[in-house]
Amino acid sequence: MPKTKLLSREHLIVFRRLSQSLFTVFCLYSGWQFFQFHQWAIGKSAVYIQRPPSVEAFLPISALLGLKRLLFTGQYDPIHPAGLTIFIAALTIALLVRKGFCGWICPVGFTSNLAEKAGVRFKTIFKLPFFLDIPLLSLKYILLFFFIYLIAFKMNLASIDSFLRSPYNITVDAKMLYFFIAPGKLAATVMIFLLMISFVIKNFWCRYLCPYGALLGILACISPFAVKRDSKRCIDCKKCDKICPALISVSDKSGHVRSLECIGCLDCVSTCPQEDCLTVRVGPSQKVSPYLIPFLTIAIFLLFWLIAVSTGHWHNSLPAEIMKRYYEMGV
Repeated sequence: MPKTKLLSREHLIVFRRLSQSLFTVFCLYSGWQFFQFHQWAIGKSAVYIQRPPSVEAFLPISALLGLKRLLFTGQYDPIHPAGLTIFIAALTIALLVRKGFCGWICPVGFTSNLAEKAGVRFKTIFKLPFFLDIPLLSLKYILLFFFIYLIAFKMNLASIDSFLRSPYNITVDAKMLYFFIAPGKLAATVMIFLLMISFVIKNFWCRYLCPYGALLGILACISPFAVKRDSKRCIDCKKCDKICPALISVSDKSGHVRSLECIGCLDCVSTCPQEDCLTVRVGPSQKVSPYLIPFLTIAIFLLFWLIAVSTGHWHNSLPAEIMKRYYEMGV
């Protein structure tokens, strides 16, 4: 496409940053709302602010438990329904549009991207050697299979139901809040380490430690969407390799790029100087606009939100006064 077009592929990176920024700002706003709600809940404020359900996006373990319960009983989690909705939306996006949730929505990924850009600018970023990269890369898959094994094989429906209705799970969002605003020494050390190392090793958390991303990557294997490289048009400039946040050697791929690490960000497509060298395909050969990936990613995400709101599966079923009692107990 010519650069004069409003939606040319060269504008994909700008569009991605805009999408990530908006979702990140929304998460920060929701976090602030939840802080105000929690202040009211523990008696430190007389002003009642409704608890924002979107904070449950940061409770993936509860969502995974809720998903198993939903699959076996047909019952939606009444405690953290928004978290379950967001989790199912992310899984659906991965199945249909690759790891679009990671590439276009996730605020943690966005923060990691910003640290990477700063590291590149100040020349602190370096690539780990192969013998270190591969073992570290396996860590998030080990964590994923540990959680799946624990929940799928070690916890029956009775224990899952008991946990989901436990005081701990009801107030786990407050524990998450304290993790960020008043972390203990260990938590603070871990956060500082992850932040600092992201300026040195590209997307350290996303690449090596995020089990959520590992699960989405596995599901994305069957997605019909993929970037395709035309080796005949390639001029071997390596720009796609340099910009890829997942460290995929796109220029070495023959045909479709289907790495488990691909987040569907399309930075490679945007930066490629050769027309039709890197294109987005559905199935083996059908070329489509690269903007279809972010459009479907955001549309699917918002569709699940709309369905959840309209069916009563967004706000939890506990009255605010009941939740207030749990928070005041400090559980």
